Amino acid sequence: MARAIHSMIRVLDEDRSVEFYRKAFGLEIADRLDFENFTLVYMSNAESDFEVEFTVNKGRTEPYDLGDGYGHLAVSVEDLDAEHARFEAEGLSPRKLVEFAPDGKLVGRFFFVADPDGYEIEVLERSGRFK
Repeated sequence: MARAIHSMIRVLDEDRSVEFYRKAFGLEIADRLDFENFTLVYMSNAESDFEVEFTVNKGRTEPYDLGDGYGHLAVSVEDLDAEHARFEAEGLSPRKLVEFAPDGKLVGRFFFVADPDGYEIEVLERSGRFK
């Protein structure tokens, strides 16, 4: 059976993206592969084997057009309220907390935050389906 191992995003500024993902999610550089025209940076933490892969195309100066096909990356946290407060204190500009409960049944509590390149990340509380 297949196992998800990483999701790749293109980033404009490696240092800025590494710092954001370090502050926001505690991800550290697991590996960095430097090639002539691009660099691959793999970010992870002890919570999961899943990695976020940055592709940094050398010489690129214009932000990427995310188009209308990209959705979001999602992470789960134990204490959503504390994480939201921490994101605010770090100046990461999280959006408002949302309780998604169609028909009165709680599906999930979450907030979104955008990384430096505009990629959306959903931060979900560990409960229900998102344990």
